Amino acid sequence: MKHFLPAVPMLLGFLLDACIGDPHDFPHPVRWIGNLISALEAVVRRRMKNLRCGGVLLVITVLLLSAGLPALLLLLCYRLHLLAGIAAESVLICYLLAARSLRDESMAVCTAAESGDTEAARKAVSMIVGRDTAVLDRDGILRAAVETVAENTSDGVTAPLFYIALGGAVGGFFYKAANTMDSMLGYKNEKYADLGRCAAKLDDVLNYLPSRLTALLMIAACRPLRLDAGNAARIWKRDRRKHASPNSAQTESVCAGALHLRLAGDAQYFGELHKKPFIGDNDRAIEPADIRRANRLMYGASLLMLLLSAVVRCLLLWRILP
Repeated sequence: MKHFLPAVPMLLGFLLDACIGDPHDFPHPVRWIGNLISALEAVVRRRMKNLRCGGVLLVITVLLLSAGLPALLLLLCYRLHLLAGIAAESVLICYLLAARSLRDESMAVCTAAESGDTEAARKAVSMIVGRDTAVLDRDGILRAAVETVAENTSDGVTAPLFYIALGGAVGGFFYKAANTMDSMLGYKNEKYADLGRCAAKLDDVLNYLPSRLTALLMIAACRPLRLDAGNAARIWKRDRRKHASPNSAQTESVCAGALHLRLAGDAQYFGELHKKPFIGDNDRAIEPADIRRANRLMYGASLLMLLLSAVVRCLLLWRILP
């Protein structure tokens, strides 16, 4: 029985996220990481002329603090008592997962669209996407929500599970810090071209395997969810590279194929139009229920990754448990 203990915090953390998500009034470690990144960015810009070197130092500092502090906390808790360590690690893992939040935020778009309130749907989608939402029509709003669920299936749920399997909550925080830095600094514009280069490259490397594994798990989850697994695999093979990021189109293409939708295309950010290729085929018009289907696909793939990660975690640690 003791050899299953390494998987317990992961399973409890996933269950906690599914039940309560991220209460808005609670302090959140990932928000603290974001505040740290913002503070360090200001210091680097003020004190360093070579922003590329400054970006490397920023990345190293954030990773050390983001992984080191949870490691110290867990060391103290596990030394105090096994149950204290399991409880602390379970809570930390819950903070690392965003399945419930992703579902709740995207379903707010679905509910508003189903009631015919386009402006409420626009406001809801603006909370979960980085693009300019004022220019989106109803179908554009729905596509943005589906795309966000598809892309963040990996970034927000399965990729953290992948690194939790390898390094527990500490590994998860290492990944989450890198992913947060990319979301804040990894823009391909004049302001962040040098400062954010290291963060963007690190995020690409860390997401390379999880994004592809997630795409395969999404395809595997299609059939039990009564989605088109064959078309999901076909569109994935054809369109998985149709994105500036080497990883983002992996899950987006599977979702587009599973739902028989055309996603992506041109998008406007900060008033500037960015040309992007389409992903998937325009087999039918998008509808609010597609957000619900995308969430089912997200949870299906997440459960498969949870089981796989739990097995890997146990296999990695069973020899060193007393």
